[in-house]
This record gives sequence, C-alpha cells and structure tokens, in this order.
Amino acid sequence: MHYPIVIHKDIASDYGVIVPDLPGCFSAGTTMDEAMTMAREAIECHIGGLLLDGDPLPTLQSLEIHQANPEYAGGVWCIVDIDISQFDDHVQRVNITLPRRILRTVDACAKRMGETRSGFIVRAALQTMREDADHGI
Repeated sequence: MHYPIVIHKDIASDYGVIVPDLPGCFSAGTTMDEAMTMAREAIECHIGGLLLDGDPLPTLQSLEIHQANPEYAGGVWCIVDIDISQFDDHVQRVNITLPRRILRTVDACAKRMGETRSGFIVRAALQTMREDADHGI
C-alpha cells in the first residue's frame, strides 16, 4: 500500500512526519532520509498495533485530498510503500522445537480449554504481546 506522508521542518527542530491516513501515526528524523525511514517504521508499527487490537485499517484517501487540507500546508509530500502482506493472517506451517515436558503441558492446557495446540500457542502469544504493548515493552 502507498501511504502519503507529509514532512515539515521548523528552523529549530528535526523533520516531523505525519501520516494522514493513520490518525495518531507520526515520526521524526534529523535528516529527510532519516525522517522517511522512521516514517516507514512508524507506519508498520501502527498497522501492527491496529491489527493486534482487532481494529480495521483506515481507508486510504487520495494524495490530492490530503494536499488540500490546510493542516498540512507547507509540507513536503512523499509516498511510503508498505508491503502489507507481512500483516496477513494466512495460515503458515512452521516447525518449532520444544522440550517434551513443555509440549505435554501445552497440549494438556489446550485440551482443557477446548483448543488445538496451534490455537493455544497463537492465543498465548497474542495475549503476551498485548500485555507487553500495554506496559510499553
């Protein structure tokens, strides 16, 4: 997906970046190149957070609509291309290694909860990531 970003530079500060299609998503950099790199990281992090919370991705608007917004006047516009396939929910088979004791415990817990081993591991991982995000980790 192509995300328009607007970059502003004040005399006494770094380059500030706003991503109009992702409310609350912003970044900065000491150079224009760094600002664009940091914008990519901010967009990917923001999208990941939205999906982790189960929120839909906001609809992209055209660059012309954003450029007409007086809030972004005087900024330099760039497009950041994000490969959103990294965020898809298609199932992918993986091979992991666990100690037998842990695997037996995971299987027993999954069975008690009426889940498959994979479903249990996914739910536990997502829960841990949400808790880490809530604590700023």
